[in-house]
Amino acid sequence: MSFTVIGSVLAPDLHWDRVIAIAFIYFLGLGIGAHALDALGSKAKKPWGDVFGKRQLWLMAGCSLAAAYLVAAYFMVRFVPNLIFIALVEGFFVFAYNLEWFDGRYHTDGWFAFSWGFLPVLAGYVMQTNTLSVAVIAVALSMALFSLVEIKASRPYKALKQCGGGLGDADRALMIRYEAILKSISLGVIVLGMGLLLFRVFD
Repeated sequence: MSFTVIGSVLAPDLHWDRVIAIAFIYFLGLGIGAHALDALGSKAKKPWGDVFGKRQLWLMAGCSLAAAYLVAAYFMVRFVPNLIFIALVEGFFVFAYNLEWFDGRYHTDGWFAFSWGFLPVLAGYVMQTNTLSVAVIAVALSMALFSLVEIKASRPYKALKQCGGGLGDADRALMIRYEAILKSISLGVIVLGMGLLLFRVFD
């Protein structure tokens, strides 16, 4: 959601309803829908365990994605038709990445950075302007790199955490280090988005 805000506030003219709308779209589509699909498609240990059954996860994913695309469709029809290109690509990745289609070919760190870091920034900007710029592509690339660092730290962190109390002192210290990296990146991106938003409010 912070990535969409960052992309939005780079636009020369800011439409606040669209800032809220694109953040809401990504909250539904990636925040809920993609995580539900990830719980369905994960070939390793399920990220949510057995908290939800398959039917519940499919219902959660279907409803959240349908709602996200309905909101997006309203803005695409009325204001930003070019958003459809990002919507289609994100729609592909929300299934291909999380359900590990094509033998997991798109379930990689690079594609994660592209779909969860690069595209949301572009989506925020396109939602405002119906176009792209060199500057926003550069910012989107930087957010993709942050996402790449995040996923590179997240995978070993999860593997260590799943070991529970069986970790030695060295592995426990490494897990704590990974956790600090993940928290710092997440909080840093959120604060950056809020800072840019406040800059536009009080500019």
